[in-house]
Order: sequence, then C-alpha cells, then structure tokens
Amino acid sequence: MVTTDSTPRECEDADSEERPSRPVDYVWAIARISIGWLFLWAYVDQTFGLGFTTPANRAWIYGGSPTSRFLRGGDLAVLAGQPWVDGLFMLGLLGFGVCLVLGVATRAAAVAGGITLVLMWAAELPLAGDPLVNEHIVYTIVLAGLAGLAMANAGDTLGLGRLVSKPYLK
Repeated sequence: MVTTDSTPRECEDADSEERPSRPVDYVWAIARISIGWLFLWAYVDQTFGLGFTTPANRAWIYGGSPTSRFLRGGDLAVLAGQPWVDGLFMLGLLGFGVCLVLGVATRAAAVAGGITLVLMWAAELPLAGDPLVNEHIVYTIVLAGLAGLAMANAGDTLGLGRLVSKPYLK
C-alpha cells in the first residue's frame, strides 16, 4: 500500500539558493562600492592629510581633529576635538567604508552611515548652498536604498555577501 503525504512541503531557505545577478544588481553593487569608497577616502584623507580636503598640517595623525569641520557651531562645538569623538567618527568612516566595499554587514553599515551623514548635514546648518539637499542627503538616500536591498542580499553581487552565513552580517 502506497500513501502520499498531502501536506505542502516548505521551500528551502530562499537565501541559500543562488540567484543569478541581474543588471540592476550590478548598478546597486557599484553604488554600494562607490559610497563605501567615499567613506574610506574620507578616512584616509583625514588621517594622513593628503591635501585633497584635509591639509597635511591638519591630519589626524598630526593632532588635527577630523570632527572640527563639522562641529564648529552651536551646542555641538564643545564636542569638536574631543579624542573620543574623533576616534568614534574615524572608526565609523573606516567601518562603513570597509563593510560597504566588501559587501558584508551592508544593512548595518548603510543604516549607521546614513545616520552619520544626516548628523553631519545637521551639524553644518545653515548651509551656504541648498539647505535641504546636499551631498550628505543624496548619499543618505542611496544608503537607505542599500539598507532596503541588504535584505535582498545586496552584498552578494561584486561583494563577499555570499560567503557570509549569518543573515545579520549580510
């Protein structure tokens, strides 16, 4: 006597299946890597004072404060130059950049990087140019898109996301 099980079987975990990359996946991967590079470049330039946005004499390794440019007015000015504030800021730039470029912890890096960018925008108010939409806001919008896509494994295309087995690290 043959019996059949009529209960529906649950599908395998969708994350474990390899999905071929689509053209839009490459667009978002390039956006992820580009924003990650912006964070890494800011870290390197402010650490070593390469002369692009940070003169050599204001480099972090020579005692310059990477936060003094953003925390220059209002109630936040008291935080500028504090070693713990500078250290956390620089650690954030390095961490966001590495995670986004490599495609690991993309959601966490995108959310934390977006919050940092909005705070940097707010610390510079009033802005000399457009007070509503400047590069910090545009980058934050792209990071919000990446954070949403991180749930769809945004770090897999051109990244190490497929090598990471823990969902919270994707």
